[in-house]
Order: sequence, then C-alpha cells, then structure tokens
Amino acid sequence: MTEHTKTDGLPDVDSSTLPQAFGHARPRTERMSGDKVECNACPVLCQISDGRCGACDRYANHGGVLVRVDPVVVLRRALAQEDASLVPFAGRSRGELAAPDAEPRTGTSGEPVTDADVDDAVTPAWNGDLLRAEDVFVTGVGSSTTYPDYKPAPFIVSSKVRDVDMVTVVTEGIFSYCSFKVKIDTDRFLGAEQANVRCKGEVVGHVTTAEYGSQMLSLGGVHHLTGGSKKEGRITAEVMRELGNRQAVELTIDGGAQLVIEAGKAPIVNGVQEQRMRVGCGSAAVGIFAQQFAGLADEVVVVDDHITGVLTEHQAGRCLDMPRSGIQMRGRKSTPGRYFQVANPGTGWGGTDIADPLSIIEGWDEGVARPGLRLLMTSTTGEHASWYVLDDALRPVEQTMPTEVRAIVERIGANCEPSLCTVLFLGGAGGSLRAGVTENPVLLTRAIKQALVNVTCGGAPAYVWPGGGITVMVDVARMPANSFGTVPTPAIVAPIEFSMRLADYQALGGHMDYVRDLGEVLHSGAWHNDGAPVSLQWAPGGGVNPWPLVNGPQLG
Repeated sequence: MTEHTKTDGLPDVDSSTLPQAFGHARPRTERMSGDKVECNACPVLCQISDGRCGACDRYANHGGVLVRVDPVVVLRRALAQEDASLVPFAGRSRGELAAPDAEPRTGTSGEPVTDADVDDAVTPAWNGDLLRAEDVFVTGVGSSTTYPDYKPAPFIVSSKVRDVDMVTVVTEGIFSYCSFKVKIDTDRFLGAEQANVRCKGEVVGHVTTAEYGSQMLSLGGVHHLTGGSKKEGRITAEVMRELGNRQAVELTIDGGAQLVIEAGKAPIVNGVQEQRMRVGCGSAAVGIFAQQFAGLADEVVVVDDHITGVLTEHQAGRCLDMPRSGIQMRGRKSTPGRYFQVANPGTGWGGTDIADPLSIIEGWDEGVARPGLRLLMTSTTGEHASWYVLDDALRPVEQTMPTEVRAIVERIGANCEPSLCTVLFLGGAGGSLRAGVTENPVLLTRAIKQALVNVTCGGAPAYVWPGGGITVMVDVARMPANSFGTVPTPAIVAPIEFSMRLADYQALGGHMDYVRDLGEVLHSGAWHNDGAPVSLQWAPGGGVNPWPLVNGPQLG
C-alpha cells in the first residue's frame, strides 16, 4: 500500500554538502578513442570526433573541446538590423572557433557561419559601456544547457536596472513535457474533435475544439514524444521544432482536411489558402447587420455550421419590427432565429458541407410567405452569398443581387480579420531545469508565484499557468528566429530566462558564486568551457515585447 505524506515543501539544503566540481565525466570505457569528446548536454551522450557535430547538430568537438555551435543571442533595444553582427567571445583561442575538418556551423537564422563571418565581427557592435546595460538582455537561445542538471545555468548575469541590482539566469531547457497549441483561423471543417493529426503517417497530435472563428489543434506532448514508437517520437519532435521556428508543416487529419500551417501565415486547407476569419457566428452576423438589412431584404439567412441565423425570427429582427417571412429551416432550433446542425461540417458555405444554400430550407409557411419576398443567403465571411425572390409557387428564384445589398455583404467580408495560424509553445519547466537556478528548486517556483521572478523565453513574455510547477506558454512569433532545437531522446530544446532582483536571487538559494556582471559575460561568454557557445549574436529587442528586466511575470 502506498503511503502519502503531506509536507510544506522541501527543506533548505546545506550548500556545503553539494559537489562543487563541474568537470566532464570520465570516459565510460577504455575503448573510447582519445580524440573523441563525449557530449553530456543531453542523455544521448554522443561520442563526437574532432571537427564533427553530435546527433543534434548543436554541439561539436572543436580541437578536443566541446562547444555549442550556435551563438548565444543577446537582445539590445534600439538595435538596427544591420548591427546584428556575430561577435566571438574573447578569452577563447582562434583555433577553437573552427577546427580544420569541422562540420559547417550555422547561425540562429540558419545561414552558415564561416571564419570570414567571425573575422568580420571582431569589433563588437557594443563596446562594453555598462551605462547601456539596461538595454542589453542575454537570452537562452544558443546559451547551452544545464544537463545533467547538477551544475548552475551557463549564464547567470547581473546588471543594474534603474539603480536596482538585477540578475538573469539563462539556459536552454530540454523539454519532454511540452506541446504546441495551434489556433487556425478558419470556418472550414478540419476534423472531428479528438481526431488524430498526422505528419508523414505518424500521429503527432489531435484536434481539440473550435473557438470563435478558429479551429484548435494540440501537437506534440510527452505521450507522442516518448510514449509511442521511435519513429513517432522523432517525427513529433521534428514537427514541433519546425513549428516553433516558424516553418511550414504539412499535416493530415484522420477523416478531415489536409493542412499546411505556419506561425503568422494563413493556413492552407485542402490546397486552398484561407483568407478570412469570420466576423461572428450566424446569429452574431444577423444582429450586427440587422439594421442595415432592414428595408432592403425581407429575410436574411446567415449560414453557419454552428449557429445559423434567421433575421425575421431573431430578436434583432423583432426589435426592428420586421414581419415574419414564413421560412422553415432544417436543423435543430435553439432559440428564436438561431438554428444548430442545419448541415454537416465541411468546407462549403459557413463551414458546412453544402454547396447549395437552399438545401437547408425545409419549406415556406403558405399562410405567411408571399410571392415577391426578397431573400438573402450569405455565409459568415461573406465569401458565399446569393439573392433570391419567391415566385408565385413560393419557390426561391436566384436573381442579380441589388447593389445596396451587395455592399452590405462586402462589409461583412471587410469586417473579417485576416486568417492566420497562431502557434503557442506550452512547456513544463521541471525540477531538473530549476536546479540550474537554485540549490533548492521549490523556492524558485514559489518566488515566481509571488511575482518576484519574471519568466521569459528568448526574451518573449511567458504566461505562467496557475497551479503547481512552472508551466509556461509563449507565442513563438514573439521569440527570436530559430529559438527551438531538438535532442534525439527525443525532446525539444527551448530558451528560458528567469529575471529577478539580486537580493531575491540570493534569498532563494541561487548560485551566487556563478553570478557575473554583464560586461564579463559579453567579454568571455559562459562561466564554463564544456559545451559553451563561442560567440554571441546581437538581435533587436523590445518592439512588441515588454523589456524583460523591467516587467513583471504574467501569472495565471
């Protein structure tokens, strides 16, 4: 029988009992070649020959030294794009930057990094003037990791902001417990709720639900990364990395649509690029434009997969004293003028499977309807619209739409926002990652919940979920380019930073012996040489993001 013990959290740890040696592990076997370096930046433990990269393409053996091949990205406010140069850290020899047979290195934007790039960047764009320290922020992108989690974060940076001593703990987290939530602005039917989402035949996520004008997907997650086959995990990690790095991904949904999605771009559904996010459901559209339709049409039906609106039955029509038209709709009547399930979901009118809007009309009440009655049928985006007049047999006959009515339909379309894909990274920053911040990880969690610590990912604001642990969510479009990587375990690598007052950092048991001022960090890089980046790259900061050092956490 399992016995559960209720506690008030972990006790304080006596730092004097902790190991203080942060060197490289001894070779596991004597058969290991002497010129190889065992990378211990993730559990795979690649044996890397001189001049070669590990399986993740993020770490390499340069002359017997394990290095992080990408530069660490440093944000600076008011930085012009042309100033975003690559700057090698001083204190590292020229030979360590590029071994003769080294694999090509790439920068954060994916371009190869050559010796010429390094030579061109010998003169830093920033001269070490600490008076501008408030405008500089070291991100976790390219910073290296704390794995195997017994050592402090690679960058623990102190600076003075508004005369307050601050510190930022910077690392690259390895996330297995993480996923992407994707919002796709479209009325088209993408797939049934809980339907599998596949990439290259492997299940990488599922459909969750529909929001207002959007369809939601959940992609990745620990069960796909580690709970399925090796191929499923590998492809899931690839999809997550590409989505996080704002690249296009092709997906299929079981029993549903084929998709191409990319953060910040319009989705492509079954080969057709989506254009508009609907102005509202059918009922909302009826209400919004009711007054404009009054006097120009005797009946208006806004076709919608979820709630189809009928103007003369709707409360808006009643308030405008519009007489009932006698129209009889298919589907399930919810409330006056609001109908559910008029058709099946699809890629036709208003997210239904219909191409002929008249198919959702059951008939007309002969005691109410009359010949000559004017009927407009439109979709929620105005992309589909037809104009009818009832003949003597009360049959709708399509006619040319009057100019005034056409203008209102076009206004419905003009009120629709551009259709986009929004990609949010959602990850749990576990105990191992927190150990890089403090000797007593639970104190970091508590400090965040007390709003003493701001959490950012690549300098972008991260929303911290309520409840236990540190579960953060961030819009990948607000992060630096190519912020995400993978390790073959498989898992996602993402940047994360914790900013706080220096006094608070000391109080939560921070690694005070590894705090270094910003000038020293920009001069010589990480505090260690084992798997550290050899250069930094400036990038513009701020913009749509609040500056991390002067902003509080976004707590749920």
